[in-house]
Amino acid sequence: MTDARVGRPLFFLDVDGPLLPFGAGPGAYEADGEAPREEVEAGANPLLDRLDPALGPRLAALPCELVWATTWLDDANECIAPRLGLPRLAVVDWPEPSEQEERDRRAGLHWKTRPLLDRAGGRPFVWVDDEISDADRAWTAARHGDRALLHRVDPRRGLRDDDLDLIEDWLRGW
Repeated sequence: MTDARVGRPLFFLDVDGPLLPFGAGPGAYEADGEAPREEVEAGANPLLDRLDPALGPRLAALPCELVWATTWLDDANECIAPRLGLPRLAVVDWPEPSEQEERDRRAGLHWKTRPLLDRAGGRPFVWVDDEISDADRAWTAARHGDRALLHRVDPRRGLRDDDLDLIEDWLRGW
């Protein structure tokens, strides 16, 4: 385990829900509610038009190391990062499903929780996802103390300024 004060805190960021809300986000559609605000290329995820480009500068300004924590894997660097004006980010490489993951699931733990704590290696971190539960928070607190902020985002509205304000305040404490 590394010293928790070595390096900037990590920010593990999910895509579906936090960055691509499932409900129509503000500005995602023209005033008539019919047409998308920008043309999404053929074969692209139809939710890409819901991505708020204003999130990019806010995320880039945070005092942390941004890391994709999504099943998009490196596709997040190809499809999401450029639309947000972000550089290529590190990507969590998820382990293959295991018996441990099945036991965790039965205990109410999200399948990402254990791998993210492993990836953090003792460093403080923020995890933003739309599927974080109280079980994830309790398990993380028991193993990582107050060095983690697990922030659940409403998947219908996505990541907003109030979420980022809270996260920024927490990060500035490190």
